[in-house]
Amino acid sequence: QVQLVESGGGLVQAGGSLRLSCAASGRTFSTYAMMWFRQAPGKEREFVAAINGNNGNTYYADSVKGRFTISRDNAKNTVYLQMNSLKPEDTAVYYCAADRSTVVVTTQASRMDYWGKGTLVTVSS
Repeated sequence: QVQLVESGGGLVQAGGSLRLSCAASGRTFSTYAMMWFRQAPGKEREFVAAINGNNGNTYYADSVKGRFTISRDNAKNTVYLQMNSLKPEDTAVYYCAADRSTVVVTTQASRMDYWGKGTLVTVSS
């Protein structure tokens, strides 16, 4: 069982930056592919970014490519999402998720094995 706890959300003006963190419990963190999803009010949960557990390869949704960076520190059991040049449309609850597959094989929310409770990011115009 893996427990995920997100932090770092808040209110920021458009053009600003935030860094989200997701702390994971357990001794096998490095064997999980880790991902960030987000869900805006009235919308479905959508994929944002993913990172392999072994080689650090990363994947991004087109909407955040070039603005967001996902990274992980396996020694600290933590995955990060650095968000720059934030836009009002980035406003959402951001969720951390873990996939037992070490490499990213899917970005479908329904296929994730573990979820955090989310952290709210609000971008004002």
